[in-house]
Amino acid sequence: MEELTAPFDLIVVGAGINGLGIARDAAIRGLRVILLEQDDICSGVSAWSGRLVHGGLRYLEHRDFALVRESLRERERLFRLAPHLVKPLRLIMPMYEHSRRPVWLIKLGMFVYDALSFDKKTQGHEVLGRDALLRRFPGIAPSGLRGAVVFTDGQVEYAERLCVEVAVAAAGAGAVIRTKARVEEPILSGGRVVGVRFQDMLSGTTHDVRAPIVLNVAGPWIDRVFLRGVPPQPRLNGGTKGSHLVVDPFPGAPNDVVYYESKKDGRLVLVIPWMGRYLIGTTDLRFEEDPGEARCDADEMAYLLGEVNELIPEAHLTQDDVLFTYSGVRPLPYAPDVEEWQVPRSHVLHDHAPDLPGLITVVGGKLTTYRQLAEDAVDDAFKRLGRQSPKCVTSRLPLPGAAGSSEEARIYLLGEGLSEQTVARLLDLYGSRALDVFAESGGDEELAEVLHPATGAIGAELVFAMRHEFAKTLTDVLARRMLLAFEPDHGTAVAQRAAAILGKRHGWDEERQASEVAGYFEWLTRLAVPGQAESGKADSLKGTRR
Repeated sequence: MEELTAPFDLIVVGAGINGLGIARDAAIRGLRVILLEQDDICSGVSAWSGRLVHGGLRYLEHRDFALVRESLRERERLFRLAPHLVKPLRLIMPMYEHSRRPVWLIKLGMFVYDALSFDKKTQGHEVLGRDALLRRFPGIAPSGLRGAVVFTDGQVEYAERLCVEVAVAAAGAGAVIRTKARVEEPILSGGRVVGVRFQDMLSGTTHDVRAPIVLNVAGPWIDRVFLRGVPPQPRLNGGTKGSHLVVDPFPGAPNDVVYYESKKDGRLVLVIPWMGRYLIGTTDLRFEEDPGEARCDADEMAYLLGEVNELIPEAHLTQDDVLFTYSGVRPLPYAPDVEEWQVPRSHVLHDHAPDLPGLITVVGGKLTTYRQLAEDAVDDAFKRLGRQSPKCVTSRLPLPGAAGSSEEARIYLLGEGLSEQTVARLLDLYGSRALDVFAESGGDEELAEVLHPATGAIGAELVFAMRHEFAKTLTDVLARRMLLAFEPDHGTAVAQRAAAILGKRHGWDEERQASEVAGYFEWLTRLAVPGQAESGKADSLKGTRR
């Protein structure tokens, strides 16, 4: 625990994409920073989005041109700095006679969208007539169809891996990353916040860490971080719940992302190809409970299925087609008198002075703009410290997996006898760091062989996650490092073997291994389809019966 006694300049609370981005930027610029997270990297809302990196086309409706420009600029940077994880893709936006947004407005919006992304390297928008759209997307409902616009945004299939790489980069720059560390109260001195007290969730021990600035970057948990020791503070989080459904390919399914206006209420709905299946979302509902308890409910599922069946008549999707679901709470500003879809998406740095000087809460933000949010927060931290800020350089620094040649890594790994499937997987998830993953096997056949035949995942990934990517539990590894939780079988068939492999190398006895497997199966219940969640068993998920 010597690392906790070191003097820090900055404490960051929360290991979502925004907190990690701040820790990385601050460490690169020379600040002594520690990040504390109650669960795991990307265990909160960063993992529960539609996994798109986008300019925020619908923000144009609010005339928030600055946010759209910022988002488009950051989207392009992610294409360049993390090309193994963030990739361009085309989106179709159909136009119908019943659409509430007139054709001229959509076309105008596209011209503005392209104009605001003037520095992009990707393809601009195009307008498809009705016949051309039916050729490209034969399954779409033809009645009242006028045509569509097609435009480019981005996708990060593995949002968890993006967060992990930012964490690895932060630690490489000198940041201290502590997960399973729940912050419970501030440490006060002379009326100022000078640190925090946190509990180690694995050992149960309590520790103090000190710094002149505490940044609360806990996303939708920002109002719940401090369990005690603070006077009443204004409510800052007004997050809304967004739910998604995951289904197998279905009759009439599109090859592109489809972004369309609901016939029922005018909201925008998405059908997104994802990991060989389809992600359907999202809803936008007020949510007042603990964000960790957010689950897709039956009404949300019925709404989303109904929308897809309306758009794609031959789909005939029902509850039985839903493999699993997930839900998250967006970290939006509290705006009780504003419609959910109209709540601003830009971020704010809220100073808790004079009640709690030294405490700053980050309100809002989204995955696409995390780097800019971090730059703004670190600039602000330097001002509060009364120090000259070095120039931010994260706009040109690749993430670790983009730092080397993926093609050279591919050739080497194939030469080592790995299958095409395994090599493709390693490059998709780790980029050039795939070489480091394989090196972890160190000649150990158990680590070099395939653990999960459906994906080609190898045992070395388990050990690599624990030794180099801050994982501490089997759930951390299978859900947020290897992404097996989102495969059709959810990795349940290999969970015991994975626990045994880790147990052998980390001193887990049989009781600990069984506990880790049970914990993973319990975590999987959050993916349950409404109507099955009450069973409380992971085998209620569709994928485990396939």
